[in-house]
Formats: sequence, structure tokens, C-alpha cells
Amino acid sequence: MALLSLQGVRVQIGGTEILRGVDLEVNEGETVGVVGESGCGKSLTALTIMGMLPTHGRITAGQALLDGHDLTRLSKKEWRGIRGTTVSMVMQDPFTSLNPMMRIGPQIAEVMVYHQGMSAREANAKAVEMLAKVGVPNPEASAQRFPHQLSGGQRQRVVIAISYAAKPKLLIADEPTTALDVTLQAQILRLIQDLQRSVGTAILLVSHDIGVIGSVSDRVAVFYAGRVIETGSAAQVLHEPSHPYTRMLLKALPQPGVERLATIPGSPPDFRNLPAGCAFAPRCPDRFERCVEEPDALPIGSGRACACWKVADYAKIES
Repeated sequence: MALLSLQGVRVQIGGTEILRGVDLEVNEGETVGVVGESGCGKSLTALTIMGMLPTHGRITAGQALLDGHDLTRLSKKEWRGIRGTTVSMVMQDPFTSLNPMMRIGPQIAEVMVYHQGMSAREANAKAVEMLAKVGVPNPEASAQRFPHQLSGGQRQRVVIAISYAAKPKLLIADEPTTALDVTLQAQILRLIQDLQRSVGTAILLVSHDIGVIGSVSDRVAVFYAGRVIETGSAAQVLHEPSHPYTRMLLKALPQPGVERLATIPGSPPDFRNLPAGCAFAPRCPDRFERCVEEPDALPIGSGRACACWKVADYAKIES
């Protein structure tokens, strides 16, 4: 049974539809990678799951279930009850998640006081333990520091400690390594994986870096223009991509001995002026007559789906 299930979710921001029928599932204990260029709807999907849409944002259609909770019907009080325990989030920039006026220790402790009913004394002791677990040096001293007194990598570790403090069932990591150098990226990803194994948390990892996604994910969902256009196991999607967009993303990765990177022509479409039919067609080298219609994501094999008319046609021929 899926821990998270989004089916046909549509979200409008100020009257413009940004998510256009998102289908996405995350099972207990697994890692699902979400990949696509900036502006494709990845982060808005994460905010939708967290109940953190902008003021003028709203879910207009579809079903969104998280651990049995209907996310379209939760009150503000109910949201406060499930954030932290059922779902938690690690943002790209830790400064946006940390209170610059509070010391580190109390910021971790307050999660355990609120969600687990610990005393302040017990929670402060647990906060130090969490800092040690996520690899922050000198955890006792670091607990008394303010965010600006820590390095970028240490701040991200603190945010991860806060996110895991109440042992959530689902952790959303939205570009958690983008602001870090390559060495720190690997350390943070390894840390998230280690905590996942010890706590049993499922992970939804959002990134524009398909290499990062491939290194840690069980399954992958490729986003384009507010929709999931390809899904499958990480091995299937990354080694045998079906959608032309996925293939072009992979070709744009740095290759040994290749000095000039491949690029995808054009840019993702403006949601206020989407092209008719397949949103990727204006950039697609494989477009043909039927692309004036927008394809649904159709099954193309065990656990796989792809929103491309050519791929769907080939799948029918092969079957």
C-alpha cells in the first residue's frame, strides 16, 4: 500500500494551473526521485504534499492521500499535527528553515516537545544526540550556537536533524545538496540514506540533477510542464529511458572525455501560454502529427509508464 498517493492532482496559483494532473506514489521505506528542469512543477508538488501552498494556491482536482489523510480536506490544526510526524521537509537553503534568533539546540528540541510530549530538559538532551547522529562536530557546543555560526554543510545537517527529530514516515528533500560542493553533497546524501535505514522513513528526493537522483533512488518520476511524463525503476528510467525528454536529460550529463555538453533546445514552456498538445513537442526531435494531442502517461511495461505517443504506439506493437 502506498504511503503517498497523488492521482490527477491539479493546482492553480493565482488562476494559472501549474500542476496539471500529477500522478505520483511513494511506498513505505522507499526512495522516489523526482527530476526535471527548473520550472517543471517539482517543488510545487513538494509544497502541495506539505500543505504549504502560497496564499493564492489551491488544489482544484484530483486525490492526494498521505498515510490515509486526505490532504485536500485537512484543517490548519490537522496539518500542524501531521507535519513533523507524518511528513517533514528538508529545503534547499537551510537558512530558510532555521530561526536566526534561536540557538540550534532549542530549534531541534521544540519539535520533540511539540510532537512527542518530551520535557524541555529531555528534549534538549535528545537534541544533542541528534546533532551527534547527523555528524555535527562538538554537538554540545554546537547546540548552543546560532545558525550563522555554523558552516553551510553543518546547517544542512541541523535541518536534517530537525526533520528526523519526530521520526516522520515521509521525508521530502527538495534540492538538499544544490548549495553544497561535491564532497559535501555525497556526505549529505549518505547521511539521509543512513537515517532512512535506521528510522524506516520513505524519501521523496527532488532534484534537477539526474545524476544525484540515480545514485540513491529506487524509483524515478520525470516531471515536465506540471506533469509526470515518465516513471519506472531507477535502473529502467536511467539506463533505458523511454521519453525523449528523459533521454535528452541524460545526454546533458557530463561525460568522460566529452568537452562540450549536449543541451536541450529551447526552454520549459510558460504555464500561462502552454502549447497545444504535448508540452514538450516544440523542443522534441521525435515529434510527429499526433503530438498536437496531449498524451496520458500510459503503461509501457511492468511498473513503467510514459506520456509519449510514439512510445505508447511502440508498446502496443510489441505487445
